[in-house]
Amino acid sequence: MATAAALVSSLSVPLLSALLGAAIALVFLAGYLRRKRAVIAHVPPSAAAAAPDQPNQSRPSNQPKKGHQRSHHHAADKDAAKKHHHLDVNTLRGHTDSVTALHFSADGCNLATVCADGAVRVFRIDDASSKSFKILRINLPAGAHPTAIAFSEGVSSVVVAAQALLGSSLYMYADVSAPPTGGNKQQGKLSPPEIKWEHRKIHGKESVLNLVAARATYGTGDASTILISCSEATDIKVWHGKSGKELGTVDTNQLKNNMADISPNGRFIAAAAFTADVKVWEIVYSKDSSVKEVNKAMQLKGHKSAVTCLCFAPNSEQIITASKDGTIRVWNINVRYHLDEDPKTLRVLAIPLHDSKGSVCLYDHMSISPDGKVLATTSGSTLQWLCVETGAILDTAEKAHEGM
Repeated sequence: MATAAALVSSLSVPLLSALLGAAIALVFLAGYLRRKRAVIAHVPPSAAAAAPDQPNQSRPSNQPKKGHQRSHHHAADKDAAKKHHHLDVNTLRGHTDSVTALHFSADGCNLATVCADGAVRVFRIDDASSKSFKILRINLPAGAHPTAIAFSEGVSSVVVAAQALLGSSLYMYADVSAPPTGGNKQQGKLSPPEIKWEHRKIHGKESVLNLVAARATYGTGDASTILISCSEATDIKVWHGKSGKELGTVDTNQLKNNMADISPNGRFIAAAAFTADVKVWEIVYSKDSSVKEVNKAMQLKGHKSAVTCLCFAPNSEQIITASKDGTIRVWNINVRYHLDEDPKTLRVLAIPLHDSKGSVCLYDHMSISPDGKVLATTSGSTLQWLCVETGAILDTAEKAHEGM
Protein backbone atom coordinates (compact mmCIF):
# COMPACT_ATOMS: atom_id res chain seq x y z
CA MET A 1 0.00 0.00 0.00
CA ALA A 2 2.83 2.30 0.80
CA THR A 3 4.32 1.59 -2.60
CA ALA A 4 0.98 2.38 -4.37
CA ALA A 5 0.54 5.58 -2.44
CA ALA A 6 4.02 6.64 -3.39
CA LEU A 7 3.28 5.94 -7.07
CA VAL A 8 0.07 7.98 -7.08
CA SER A 9 1.69 10.85 -5.33
CA SER A 10 4.44 10.82 -7.93
CA LEU A 11 1.92 11.50 -10.75
CA SER A 12 1.73 15.12 -11.61
CA VAL A 13 -1.50 17.06 -11.59
CA PRO A 14 -1.21 18.00 -15.33
CA LEU A 15 -1.06 14.35 -16.41
CA LEU A 16 -4.18 13.50 -14.44
CA SER A 17 -6.00 16.43 -16.02
CA ALA A 18 -5.08 15.30 -19.52
CA LEU A 19 -6.28 11.73 -18.95
CA LEU A 20 -9.56 12.93 -17.48
CA GLY A 21 -10.19 15.33 -20.42
CA ALA A 22 -9.56 12.59 -22.98
CA ALA A 23 -12.04 10.28 -21.27
CA ILE A 24 -14.75 12.94 -21.27
CA ALA A 25 -14.15 13.69 -24.98
CA LEU A 26 -14.52 10.01 -25.93
CA VAL A 27 -17.82 9.80 -24.09
CA PHE A 28 -19.25 12.84 -25.93
CA LEU A 29 -17.98 11.63 -29.35
CA ALA A 30 -19.61 8.25 -28.94
CA GLY A 31 -22.93 9.86 -28.06
CA TYR A 32 -22.78 12.22 -31.06
CA LEU A 33 -22.09 9.35 -33.50
CA ARG A 34 -25.04 7.34 -32.19
CA ARG A 35 -27.41 10.31 -32.65
CA LYS A 36 -26.09 11.06 -36.16
CA ARG A 37 -26.63 7.45 -37.33
CA ALA A 38 -30.16 7.56 -36.01
CA VAL A 39 -30.98 10.79 -37.94
CA ILE A 40 -29.53 9.54 -41.21
CA ALA A 41 -31.44 6.26 -40.89
CA HIS A 42 -34.77 8.17 -40.85
CA VAL A 43 -34.05 10.61 -43.78
CA PRO A 44 -35.66 9.52 -47.13
CA PRO A 45 -33.20 9.05 -50.03
CA SER A 46 -34.73 11.93 -52.08
CA ALA A 47 -34.44 14.31 -49.16
CA ALA A 48 -30.88 13.22 -48.53
CA ALA A 49 -29.99 14.01 -52.18
CA ALA A 50 -31.44 17.50 -51.82
CA ALA A 51 -29.99 18.22 -48.37
CA PRO A 52 -27.85 21.38 -48.60
CA ASP A 53 -25.62 20.45 -45.68
CA GLN A 54 -24.15 17.33 -47.30
CA PRO A 55 -20.60 18.36 -48.22
CA ASN A 56 -20.02 15.53 -50.70
CA GLN A 57 -23.28 15.99 -52.61
CA SER A 58 -22.54 17.14 -56.20
CA ARG A 59 -25.01 18.84 -58.55
CA PRO A 60 -25.76 16.97 -61.81
CA SER A 61 -23.66 18.33 -64.68
CA ASN A 62 -26.73 19.15 -66.78
CA GLN A 63 -28.41 21.09 -63.98
CA PRO A 64 -27.54 24.83 -64.09
CA LYS A 65 -26.83 26.63 -60.90
CA LYS A 66 -29.61 28.81 -59.54
CA GLY A 67 -27.42 31.89 -59.73
CA HIS A 68 -26.58 31.11 -63.35
CA GLN A 69 -30.29 30.66 -64.14
CA ARG A 70 -31.10 34.04 -62.66
CA SER A 71 -28.25 35.66 -64.62
CA HIS A 72 -29.40 34.01 -67.87
CA HIS A 73 -33.01 35.09 -67.42
CA HIS A 74 -31.90 38.61 -66.52
CA ALA A 75 -29.80 38.88 -69.69
CA ALA A 76 -32.66 37.53 -71.79
CA ASP A 77 -35.10 40.01 -70.25
CA LYS A 78 -32.62 42.84 -70.87
CA ASP A 79 -32.21 41.91 -74.53
CA ALA A 80 -35.99 41.65 -74.92
CA ALA A 81 -36.44 45.08 -73.36
CA LYS A 82 -33.92 46.59 -75.77
CA LYS A 83 -35.88 45.29 -78.77
CA HIS A 84 -38.55 47.89 -78.23
CA HIS A 85 -39.34 48.35 -81.93
CA HIS A 86 -40.64 45.83 -84.43
CA LEU A 87 -37.95 46.84 -86.95
CA ASP A 88 -35.18 46.14 -84.44
CA VAL A 89 -33.73 42.94 -85.91
CA ASN A 90 -30.48 42.45 -84.03
CA THR A 91 -27.60 44.03 -82.11
CA LEU A 92 -23.99 43.76 -83.24
CA ARG A 93 -21.78 43.43 -80.20
CA GLY A 94 -18.05 43.79 -79.75
CA HIS A 95 -17.48 47.55 -79.64
CA THR A 96 -15.96 48.85 -76.43
CA ASP A 97 -16.78 52.52 -77.06
CA SER A 98 -19.09 54.66 -79.20
CA VAL A 99 -19.42 53.83 -82.91
CA THR A 100 -18.40 56.90 -84.93
CA ALA A 101 -19.32 55.73 -88.45
CA LEU A 102 -20.45 52.68 -90.44
CA HIS A 103 -20.95 51.59 -94.03
CA PHE A 104 -22.60 48.62 -95.73
CA SER A 105 -20.91 46.92 -98.67
CA ALA A 106 -22.68 47.07 -102.02
CA ASP A 107 -23.92 43.48 -101.69
CA GLY A 108 -25.32 44.16 -98.20
CA CYS A 109 -23.44 41.20 -96.70
CA ASN A 110 -20.68 43.12 -94.93
CA LEU A 111 -20.91 46.00 -92.47
CA ALA A 112 -17.81 48.02 -91.62
CA THR A 113 -17.74 50.12 -88.47
CA VAL A 114 -15.23 52.41 -86.80
CA CYS A 115 -15.21 52.92 -83.06
CA ALA A 116 -13.76 55.40 -80.61
CA ASP A 117 -11.65 52.53 -79.24
CA GLY A 118 -9.44 52.94 -82.33
CA ALA A 119 -10.53 49.78 -84.16
CA VAL A 120 -12.20 48.93 -87.45
CA ARG A 121 -14.60 45.99 -87.41
CA VAL A 122 -16.02 44.23 -90.46
CA PHE A 123 -19.08 42.09 -89.73
CA ARG A 124 -20.18 39.34 -92.10
CA ILE A 125 -23.99 39.47 -92.17
CA ASP A 126 -25.49 36.62 -94.15
CA ASP A 127 -28.47 36.40 -91.80
CA ALA A 128 -29.34 39.57 -89.90
CA SER A 129 -31.21 37.58 -87.24
CA SER A 130 -28.26 35.31 -86.47
CA LYS A 131 -26.98 35.07 -82.91
CA SER A 132 -23.33 35.40 -83.95
CA PHE A 133 -21.37 36.93 -86.80
CA LYS A 134 -17.89 36.57 -88.23
CA ILE A 135 -15.88 39.65 -87.29
CA LEU A 136 -12.61 40.95 -88.68
CA ARG A 137 -10.92 43.50 -86.40
CA ILE A 138 -8.28 45.96 -87.57
CA ASN A 139 -6.41 48.16 -85.13
CA LEU A 140 -5.53 51.57 -86.51
CA PRO A 141 -2.06 53.09 -85.97
CA ALA A 142 -1.48 54.40 -82.46
CA GLY A 143 -3.01 57.80 -81.83
CA ALA A 144 -5.47 57.57 -84.75
CA HIS A 145 -9.10 58.25 -83.86
CA PRO A 146 -11.42 57.05 -86.67
CA THR A 147 -14.17 59.39 -87.85
CA ALA A 148 -15.42 57.90 -91.14
CA ILE A 149 -15.29 54.73 -93.25
CA ALA A 150 -16.35 53.54 -96.71
CA PHE A 151 -16.01 50.34 -98.71
CA SER A 152 -13.85 50.57 -101.82
CA GLU A 153 -13.54 48.18 -104.75
CA GLY A 154 -16.67 46.23 -103.88
CA VAL A 155 -16.28 44.37 -100.59
CA SER A 156 -12.54 43.76 -100.79
CA SER A 157 -11.23 46.93 -99.15
CA VAL A 158 -12.15 49.79 -96.86
CA VAL A 159 -10.87 53.34 -96.58
CA VAL A 160 -10.80 54.84 -93.10
CA ALA A 161 -10.50 58.49 -92.12
CA ALA A 162 -8.86 59.11 -88.78
CA GLN A 163 -7.94 62.15 -86.75
CA ALA A 164 -4.57 62.50 -85.02
CA LEU A 165 -2.67 65.27 -83.31
CA LEU A 166 -1.20 66.59 -86.56
CA GLY A 167 -4.39 66.32 -88.62
CA SER A 168 -6.60 63.88 -90.51
CA SER A 169 -5.34 60.85 -92.43
CA LEU A 170 -6.72 58.25 -94.84
CA TYR A 171 -5.84 54.55 -94.62
CA MET A 172 -6.79 51.94 -97.21
CA TYR A 173 -6.96 48.29 -96.07
CA ALA A 174 -7.38 45.54 -98.66
CA ASP A 175 -8.75 41.98 -98.29
CA VAL A 176 -11.09 42.91 -95.46
CA SER A 177 -14.20 40.95 -96.40
CA ALA A 178 -15.01 38.63 -93.52
CA PRO A 179 -15.46 34.92 -94.39
CA PRO A 180 -19.02 33.62 -94.84
CA THR A 181 -20.65 32.45 -91.63
CA GLY A 182 -21.13 28.99 -93.11
CA GLY A 183 -17.49 28.66 -94.10
CA ASN A 184 -14.87 26.28 -92.81
CA LYS A 185 -14.61 26.85 -89.05
CA GLN A 186 -11.35 24.89 -88.91
CA GLN A 187 -9.36 27.53 -90.71
CA GLY A 188 -6.92 29.43 -88.54
CA LYS A 189 -7.26 32.96 -87.29
CA LEU A 190 -7.09 35.45 -90.14
CA SER A 191 -4.11 37.75 -90.17
CA PRO A 192 -5.07 41.45 -90.09
CA PRO A 193 -4.97 43.26 -93.44
CA GLU A 194 -2.11 45.60 -94.19
CA ILE A 195 -2.32 49.26 -95.15
CA LYS A 196 -2.13 49.48 -98.96
CA TRP A 197 -1.96 53.26 -99.13
CA GLU A 198 -2.25 56.20 -96.79
CA HIS A 199 -2.27 59.98 -96.87
CA ARG A 200 -1.46 62.29 -93.96
CA LYS A 201 -2.84 65.74 -93.17
CA ILE A 202 -5.30 65.55 -96.04
CA HIS A 203 -7.37 68.46 -94.75
CA GLY A 204 -4.76 70.20 -92.64
CA LYS A 205 -5.66 69.86 -88.98
CA GLU A 206 -9.39 69.65 -89.68
CA SER A 207 -11.14 66.31 -89.19
CA VAL A 208 -13.10 64.38 -91.83
CA LEU A 209 -16.87 64.56 -91.36
CA ASN A 210 -17.76 61.78 -93.77
CA LEU A 211 -16.44 59.54 -96.54
CA VAL A 212 -18.57 58.46 -99.50
CA ALA A 213 -17.77 56.06 -102.33
CA ALA A 214 -19.34 55.48 -105.76
CA ARG A 215 -18.57 53.55 -108.94
CA ALA A 216 -17.61 55.76 -111.89
CA THR A 217 -20.20 54.49 -114.37
CA TYR A 218 -21.20 57.80 -115.95
CA GLY A 219 -19.85 58.76 -119.37
CA THR A 220 -16.41 57.32 -120.00
CA GLY A 221 -15.91 56.21 -116.39
CA ASP A 222 -14.37 52.76 -115.99
CA ALA A 223 -16.50 51.70 -112.97
CA SER A 224 -13.58 52.15 -110.59
CA THR A 225 -14.31 53.46 -107.12
CA ILE A 226 -14.29 57.22 -106.59
CA LEU A 227 -14.16 58.51 -103.01
CA ILE A 228 -14.84 61.93 -101.54
CA SER A 229 -13.70 63.15 -98.12
CA CYS A 230 -15.57 66.07 -96.61
CA SER A 231 -13.73 68.12 -94.00
CA GLU A 232 -15.30 70.12 -91.20
CA ALA A 233 -13.79 73.24 -92.81
CA THR A 234 -14.85 74.10 -96.38
CA ASP A 235 -12.87 71.73 -98.62
CA ILE A 236 -13.89 68.42 -100.20
CA LYS A 237 -11.33 66.13 -101.85
CA VAL A 238 -11.79 63.48 -104.54
CA TRP A 239 -9.73 60.24 -104.45
CA HIS A 240 -9.22 57.15 -106.57
CA GLY A 241 -10.28 54.25 -104.36
CA LYS A 242 -7.75 51.66 -105.51
CA SER A 243 -4.61 53.73 -106.02
CA GLY A 244 -5.27 56.45 -103.46
CA LYS A 245 -4.44 59.16 -105.99
CA GLU A 246 -5.92 62.58 -105.25
CA LEU A 247 -8.11 63.53 -108.21
CA GLY A 248 -9.34 66.98 -107.28
CA THR A 249 -10.41 69.46 -104.61
CA VAL A 250 -13.42 71.74 -104.34
CA ASP A 251 -14.18 74.50 -101.84
CA THR A 252 -17.71 75.25 -100.70
CA ASN A 253 -16.74 78.75 -99.48
CA GLN A 254 -19.57 78.50 -96.93
CA LEU A 255 -17.76 78.92 -93.60
CA LYS A 256 -18.06 75.23 -92.65
CA ASN A 257 -19.36 71.98 -94.09
CA ASN A 258 -22.06 69.77 -92.60
CA MET A 259 -21.58 66.82 -94.94
CA ALA A 260 -21.19 65.86 -98.61
CA ASP A 261 -22.38 63.13 -100.94
CA ILE A 262 -21.49 61.70 -104.34
CA SER A 263 -24.06 60.45 -106.84
CA PRO A 264 -24.26 56.65 -107.32
CA ASN A 265 -22.92 56.93 -110.88
CA GLY A 266 -19.90 58.98 -109.77
CA ARG A 267 -20.91 62.09 -111.71
CA PHE A 268 -21.97 64.71 -109.16
CA ILE A 269 -20.81 65.91 -105.75
CA ALA A 270 -23.17 67.87 -103.50
CA ALA A 271 -22.40 69.60 -100.20
CA ALA A 272 -24.60 70.61 -97.27
CA ALA A 273 -22.91 73.55 -95.58
CA PHE A 274 -23.48 76.62 -93.42
CA THR A 275 -25.75 78.47 -95.85
CA ALA A 276 -29.13 77.65 -97.35
CA ASP A 277 -27.77 77.00 -100.85
CA VAL A 278 -26.51 73.57 -101.91
CA LYS A 279 -23.58 73.60 -104.32
CA VAL A 280 -23.18 70.80 -106.87
CA TRP A 281 -20.03 69.91 -108.84
CA GLU A 282 -19.55 67.56 -111.80
CA ILE A 283 -16.66 65.11 -112.11
CA VAL A 284 -15.55 65.15 -115.74
CA TYR A 285 -13.94 61.97 -117.10
CA SER A 286 -11.44 61.80 -119.96
CA LYS A 287 -11.59 59.34 -122.85
CA ASP A 288 -9.13 57.10 -121.02
CA SER A 289 -11.56 56.98 -118.06
CA SER A 290 -9.35 59.07 -115.80
CA VAL A 291 -10.74 62.07 -113.96
CA LYS A 292 -10.05 65.16 -116.03
CA GLU A 293 -11.41 67.85 -113.73
CA VAL A 294 -14.09 68.73 -111.17
CA ASN A 295 -16.24 71.69 -112.20
CA LYS A 296 -18.97 73.62 -110.47
CA ALA A 297 -22.26 72.64 -112.06
CA MET A 298 -25.21 74.27 -110.27
CA GLN A 299 -26.70 75.56 -107.01
CA LEU A 300 -29.91 74.44 -105.37
CA LYS A 301 -31.68 77.60 -104.17
CA GLY A 302 -34.91 77.51 -102.19
CA HIS A 303 -34.24 76.71 -98.55
CA LYS A 304 -34.41 79.61 -96.09
CA SER A 305 -31.83 78.28 -93.64
CA ALA A 306 -28.78 75.99 -93.52
CA VAL A 307 -29.06 72.51 -95.03
CA THR A 308 -28.17 69.89 -92.41
CA CYS A 309 -28.02 66.79 -94.64
CA LEU A 310 -28.72 65.51 -98.13
CA CYS A 311 -28.57 62.40 -100.32
CA PHE A 312 -28.78 61.45 -103.97
CA ALA A 313 -31.56 59.31 -105.37
CA PRO A 314 -30.53 55.90 -106.81
CA ASN A 315 -30.93 57.22 -110.37
CA SER A 316 -28.40 60.03 -109.68
CA GLU A 317 -30.88 62.53 -111.15
CA GLN A 318 -32.44 63.80 -107.93
CA ILE A 319 -31.18 65.20 -104.63
CA ILE A 320 -33.12 65.24 -101.35
CA THR A 321 -32.21 67.93 -98.82
CA ALA A 322 -33.27 68.69 -95.24
CA SER A 323 -32.91 72.14 -93.76
CA LYS A 324 -33.12 74.03 -90.50
CA ASP A 325 -36.12 75.83 -92.01
CA GLY A 326 -38.14 72.69 -91.20
CA THR A 327 -38.58 71.43 -94.74
CA ILE A 328 -37.40 68.61 -97.00
CA ARG A 329 -36.95 69.35 -100.68
CA VAL A 330 -36.70 66.96 -103.61
CA TRP A 331 -34.74 68.40 -106.52
CA ASN A 332 -34.43 67.42 -110.17
CA ILE A 333 -30.82 67.95 -111.24
CA ASN A 334 -31.16 66.24 -114.62
CA VAL A 335 -31.01 69.57 -116.40
CA ARG A 336 -28.86 71.16 -119.10
CA TYR A 337 -26.92 73.32 -116.70
CA HIS A 338 -24.37 74.06 -119.44
CA LEU A 339 -27.17 76.06 -121.05
CA ASP A 340 -28.00 77.80 -117.76
CA GLU A 341 -31.01 75.61 -117.12
CA ASP A 342 -31.70 75.67 -113.38
CA PRO A 343 -32.45 72.61 -111.26
CA LYS A 344 -36.11 72.32 -110.31
CA THR A 345 -37.81 71.71 -106.97
CA LEU A 346 -40.11 68.73 -107.41
CA ARG A 347 -41.60 68.63 -103.90
CA VAL A 348 -41.44 70.54 -100.64
CA LEU A 349 -42.29 68.43 -97.60
CA ALA A 350 -42.58 69.46 -93.96
CA ILE A 351 -40.28 67.68 -91.50
CA PRO A 352 -42.82 65.72 -89.42
CA LEU A 353 -40.65 65.18 -86.33
CA HIS A 354 -41.21 67.46 -83.34
CA ASP A 355 -39.88 67.65 -79.80
CA SER A 356 -41.93 67.79 -76.59
CA LYS A 357 -42.36 71.56 -77.00
CA GLY A 358 -43.67 71.24 -80.54
CA SER A 359 -40.53 72.56 -82.23
CA VAL A 360 -39.33 70.93 -85.44
CA CYS A 361 -36.42 68.54 -84.93
CA LEU A 362 -33.44 68.71 -87.26
CA TYR A 363 -32.36 65.70 -89.28
CA ASP A 364 -28.65 64.77 -88.92
CA HIS A 365 -28.42 62.07 -91.59
CA MET A 366 -30.57 60.65 -94.33
CA SER A 367 -30.43 57.79 -96.80
CA ILE A 368 -32.81 56.56 -99.47
CA SER A 369 -33.84 52.97 -100.19
CA PRO A 370 -32.57 51.29 -103.40
CA ASP A 371 -36.02 51.59 -104.99
CA GLY A 372 -36.14 55.32 -104.21
CA LYS A 373 -39.42 55.11 -102.28
CA VAL A 374 -38.39 55.26 -98.60
CA LEU A 375 -36.29 57.94 -96.94
CA ALA A 376 -34.56 56.91 -93.68
CA THR A 377 -33.57 59.78 -91.39
CA THR A 378 -31.99 60.28 -87.97
CA SER A 379 -32.38 63.02 -85.40
CA GLY A 380 -30.26 62.30 -82.36
CA SER A 381 -31.30 58.84 -81.16
CA THR A 382 -34.57 58.88 -83.11
CA LEU A 383 -34.97 57.06 -86.43
CA GLN A 384 -37.76 57.93 -88.83
CA TRP A 385 -38.87 56.49 -92.15
CA LEU A 386 -40.77 58.66 -94.63
CA CYS A 387 -42.50 58.17 -97.95
CA VAL A 388 -40.45 60.06 -100.54
CA GLU A 389 -43.52 60.93 -102.62
CA THR A 390 -45.76 62.30 -99.88
CA GLY A 391 -43.54 62.86 -96.84
CA ALA A 392 -45.88 60.70 -94.77
CA ILE A 393 -44.40 59.00 -91.71
CA LEU A 394 -44.02 55.28 -92.35
CA ASP A 395 -42.50 54.50 -88.95
CA THR A 396 -40.61 56.06 -86.05
CA ALA A 397 -38.21 54.52 -83.53
CA GLU A 398 -37.45 56.74 -80.54
CA LYS A 399 -34.39 56.27 -78.36
CA ALA A 400 -33.01 53.69 -80.76
CA HIS A 401 -29.61 53.78 -79.05
CA GLU A 402 -28.66 54.10 -75.43
CA GLY A 403 -26.48 56.95 -74.24
CA MET A 404 -27.58 59.40 -76.93
